Amino acid sequence: MLVHIFRGPGRVFGFTEAASGDNLPAKFAPWNAFKAIDLKRDGEPTPGFNTAECLDDIQKHGFHITDAHVRITESVI
Repeated sequence: MLVHIFRGPGRVFGFTEAASGDNLPAKFAPWNAFKAIDLKRDGEPTPGFNTAECLDDIQKHGFHITDAHVRITESVI
């Protein structure tokens, strides 16, 4: 899955399939495009976040949010 990563305030990052990032929570706007990466459940681990959690959150909520590399997705829903 191609995942677009956006930077919010401080050390907050949003991960989504939406290239525009328009589905990310307004609470941490403005979101700035950071990079896009191809994630696979059985791929190499990605430093800075848990790939399985990221993909699970995107499937369930449409996005995955971290703060200082800690998952906070549930707290922003």
